[in-house]
Amino acid sequence: MAQYEFAVEVRTQYLPEQSNPDRTNFVFTYTITIKNTGTVPAQLISRHWVITDANNHIEEVRGLGVVGHQPLLAPGEVFEYTSGTQLRTPQGSMFGEYFCVAEDGHQFETKIPEFVLSLPRTLH
Repeated sequence: MAQYEFAVEVRTQYLPEQSNPDRTNFVFTYTITIKNTGTVPAQLISRHWVITDANNHIEEVRGLGVVGHQPLLAPGEVFEYTSGTQLRTPQGSMFGEYFCVAEDGHQFETKIPEFVLSLPRTLH
């Protein structure tokens, strides 16, 4: 029986050199690793993000592919990319989903679990 599944891992980073806290602008990158853990080759077609800052300001982003790509992943194959977002607060979170189509035409969604964007903790 065919299985349709992508696994998603996320790593985040705060970019102090591109941020301007005095103007409430905090820039973060996130690196996403997508692995086809199913049994059928499948292509990532589009994405949907929900980005929330600490003031509960919500922004939704939808678009085709990721960083200009619509990767077709064979079972076991991995695609990694880095993108970024700006928040008005030093903390926030993101979650979403990828819309995917398998080689046999089956459509499925891959949930992107919620992850936190936060300034690194500093010790004084």
